[in-house]
Parts: sequence; structure tokens; C-alpha cells
Amino acid sequence: MRMFGGVGGAEEQFDAFVRRNGERLTRALVAAYGPADGSDAAQAALCYGWENWDRVQEMDNAVGYLYRVGQTEARRNRSNTIAFDTTTLPGYSHLPEFEPGLIAGLRSLTESQRMAVMLIHGHGYRLVEVASLLEVSVSTLRNHLRRGLEKLRFELGVENVA
Repeated sequence: MRMFGGVGGAEEQFDAFVRRNGERLTRALVAAYGPADGSDAAQAALCYGWENWDRVQEMDNAVGYLYRVGQTEARRNRSNTIAFDTTTLPGYSHLPEFEPGLIAGLRSLTESQRMAVMLIHGHGYRLVEVASLLEVSVSTLRNHLRRGLEKLRFELGVENVA
């Protein structure tokens, strides 16, 4: 898959990077900003990554860095609504039925809580992966996840399950 013109070596390296990390980056930004804003932010971050590939490829956590670039883009162009239209979520043509109040519950969470819940429980990522992507400690991520789940349970009127 050729994404951009340019030098073969750099292009191939960047294409491989996108194949390995593009979906994960997109899912993280969609979890934080919704399908429209998150997808746009991921594309902007990847474009930035290509334009600055000589510098980005040398970073210890290039995906985390591009996530921050996407965050800045999403915040700059945010539509102020997070709409979870199941037909536009990346990688999904159909989602199973879910509790109708879940969307409102997810909207009530902080950005960090929503990302932790969505990426870990919604997309099945491991704590270590999400912590690395968001550049936080696993302990911090666990706190966001715990608080997010507690708030969701409260919003949905669900008893705490052991």
C-alpha cells in the first residue's frame, strides 16, 4: 500500500509503521473524541508523522507522540459532541446491541476515563499498551479505568459487580 510519494526506503518504513500502528492510533482518538473528530485527528496526526518522518521514526514512543499531535488537532477542530454512530466506527460494520444509556454514560466520563474504558473494555487492549500510548503509568491508567467504570455503573444504575 503506497500512501505517499517519495523516497522508497522512508516510504516503506512509514507504510509499515502505519500498518502496525494506524488502527490503534485511530481507535484511541475515536475513543476520546468520537468517530468523526477522532478519525480526522488520526489522519492529521499520520500526515504530520509522514511530513516529519525523519524525526518521528527516531522517537521512543512515536505512536504516543502522534497521539498527542492528534489530540491537539481534535481539540482545535472539535465539534463539541461525541456521537457514537455505529456505522462510522473504524473497523466495524456492525456492533452488537448494547444498553441504550451507555452512550450517554460514556459522554459523562472525562476524556481520560472514556479512553481507558473504551480501549481496554471496548477494544480489548492491554493496560500496558494503553498506558504506553497515552504516556501515563499503568497505575494512573488503572485509576482512570476504575473511576470511569464506577461512574458508568452509577449513570446506568448498575450494582457494583465483583
